[in-house]
Amino acid sequence: MRREIGGGHRRPPCPSTSAFSCPEKFRNFLLQEEYGTYDDGIAQLPLQWNKRKIIEIVAASDLIFVLAESGLCGAFSRTTNKHICHLKISPDEVIRSLFYNKNNDSLITVSLYESDCFVSLKCRTTPIEYIRRGQLHDGFPLFESESLKYPGFVEFDDFNGKVLTFSAHDSTYKVFDLKNYKFLYSICDKNIQDIKISPGIMLVIYQKATNHVPLMIVSIEDGTPLKTFTQLLHQNRKVDFIEQFNEKLLVKQDKENLQIIDVRNSDLIEVNKTEFMTPSAFIFLYENNLFLTFCNRTVAAWNFRGELVTSFDDHELWHPNCNTNSIYITADQDLIISYCTVSTDVTDDAEGGCGEAPAPMGSINMSNIFMGNLHRQDLRNFDRSDHLLQWKCQKRPPLSCPVAKSGSLSHHRDGRSNART
Repeated sequence: MRREIGGGHRRPPCPSTSAFSCPEKFRNFLLQEEYGTYDDGIAQLPLQWNKRKIIEIVAASDLIFVLAESGLCGAFSRTTNKHICHLKISPDEVIRSLFYNKNNDSLITVSLYESDCFVSLKCRTTPIEYIRRGQLHDGFPLFESESLKYPGFVEFDDFNGKVLTFSAHDSTYKVFDLKNYKFLYSICDKNIQDIKISPGIMLVIYQKATNHVPLMIVSIEDGTPLKTFTQLLHQNRKVDFIEQFNEKLLVKQDKENLQIIDVRNSDLIEVNKTEFMTPSAFIFLYENNLFLTFCNRTVAAWNFRGELVTSFDDHELWHPNCNTNSIYITADQDLIISYCTVSTDVTDDAEGGCGEAPAPMGSINMSNIFMGNLHRQDLRNFDRSDHLLQWKCQKRPPLSCPVAKSGSLSHHRDGRSNART
């Protein structure tokens, strides 16, 4: 689909401005091409793996990369609408995730291998030009010195231009430059529970004590500690999440209120637990100082005063507790595009009221983040071959598998997703 989304403003526009004439942007938003990942007969996979669901779609320059649940990844040209190649360079390779590195116009694949019993993540980068020419073997492996066995991971941070890896066997986090993959520094401490990335900083979360959790904020450029502090917790309550957004710390425990703490002066804002339910995922909108929450198929926008800014009309997600790989936020952070369910009335109209049971229907919904209103609903019959390029929600990997995180701050989500994929 060829379209121009978003204008040039970087602040929430006034509802009276032309920026809210969003239906005009989608007047010619029509399906122009379908790509089949298995149509050329090239892919050689076990029968039980054939024609599996599409879990990831990445657009890079004039190419589209489509990753199936089976681990097969196809490259298609948007210029010729032809299939170029499959990205498997080894018969036993299963690709788990993709990342387009715009710093050097290359595609990073994160894979598992049967020869390794599918236990370690292996990263490889291939310039887009090489893929365009079908020269897949001219790419090269990344982070070969790292042991990325579960629960190890690799996270690509587009906003800060960094890569974060975690080697579980020695409890070491390492930071690399995303431009040239040069090693920058490491943090080694067995007491670290997790590290969260924000613009310019990282939040280091240590193991929870009886009634508090130790925290440290470090510079993402060189790992220099900027602030060390503790956050008080309710005893015997599970921690649902701890997230960092610039100077704001978000803390939520089971059956407790959401706490929003300013780490500069310890000012506290609480949101009642009946108003704020623990979400399955976040999207931080750094340009507009808002964050989106995803909970039980619903989306909501909040500010850091603890106020509900937007609840969305007719924007019920197709998959419950879906992670954010199937969510698109425009560059201006004014529109959200999601795969949603269709109301009964709309489905009946689409079926023509013939009285027969309608086929399962989904829709690509485009809604305004500041107003909540629906600007466009593009119906899609869900009773189609799963191997066609369709927008589907990615499933989480089994708990026994290592994890690849694509925690970009500014690519297709325009905010860091804290759902790890």
